Amino acid sequence: MTATEASRSFEISDRSDKTFERMAEPFRGELKLHCYRMMGSLHEAEDLVQDTYLRAWRSFDSFEGRGSLRGWLYQIATNTCLNAIAGRKYRQRFLPDQRFPVTAQMPDGVPASDVDWLEPYPDSELAGILDETLNPEARYASREAVQLAFVAAIQQLPPRQRAALLLCDVLGWGAAEAATLLGGSTASINSVLQRARVTMAKSRNDDERPMISKPAPAQQKLLDRYLKAWEELDLDKFVALLKEDATYTMPPLAQWYVGRQSIRAFFEWAWKDYGGYRLLPTAANGQPAFAAYFRSRTAPDAPWSAHSIHVLSLAQGSISAVTLFVRPAAPALFQAFGLPLVITDTVGTEFSAQAEPP
Repeated sequence: MTATEASRSFEISDRSDKTFERMAEPFRGELKLHCYRMMGSLHEAEDLVQDTYLRAWRSFDSFEGRGSLRGWLYQIATNTCLNAIAGRKYRQRFLPDQRFPVTAQMPDGVPASDVDWLEPYPDSELAGILDETLNPEARYASREAVQLAFVAAIQQLPPRQRAALLLCDVLGWGAAEAATLLGGSTASINSVLQRARVTMAKSRNDDERPMISKPAPAQQKLLDRYLKAWEELDLDKFVALLKEDATYTMPPLAQWYVGRQSIRAFFEWAWKDYGGYRLLPTAANGQPAFAAYFRSRTAPDAPWSAHSIHVLSLAQGSISAVTLFVRPAAPALFQAFGLPLVITDTVGTEFSAQAEPP
């Protein structure tokens, strides 16, 4: 190859790369969310969407504009996720209440290492993605389909059912389109969907409505009271915010609790080891959330250190579920949420003002 031919080849390749980036990049956010729903892991989703784009870039010349680029990218992403699920030891991710019996015993602080745990998804990455005008084939409202309970429930489906339900009931694809992607007949996809829908219906809680954009005034007052109760270590105020049958989970610890009395007993035991908390408002999975920082009793003037990500479910004017993603997994989640691992009182005040839910 002459120098001129080599230069022309590079220019063509460069144009192709730029064309791919221009056409494919707008779909990155929704594809990452799709991978998260498939896998239940924020970190796996990041890796798999990168893998999806690498595979798509390598095959872009063969695509040649046939059909929908978005559909083609979803096909690659879905197959990439299915291959990843098939290759890992644990094919499902859990919250503690899906895997272990409820308890009244205090935890020993040792994470359950034989379980892959569900991770939260930052709302900062949902901007411009959630489509409230999906076609009638989509059975789940866009915000419902990102909630922690939905993602936890869909993880319990076999991988093929999981993919079919996401494509048809969340994204609004037809069964024939899903059959083309997943293989098999339209009738077989409809059969897979029917089984998946039965399983999902058992976990659906109509009392827990997805939050629309910012909290309503009454909800915001509830969240303000939650923050204040934690920062004041006021157990009575905290428990008063909970529904009578509220649940409390804290992955990666296996123990979880139901009801005000059991939750109160846990926090009466747990809070005695802490000198205080600072909570910064954030949002995860379309739900209100907080980033909690702590000080130990023995270092009252130390900076505040990352402790946990709190994700709350609200129902009927109270808190129906509290999920704390705690250490040792918490620091990696703080970074993924764009949150500092350590704050001072001054930095905390400044950051809190910027951390309102989107």
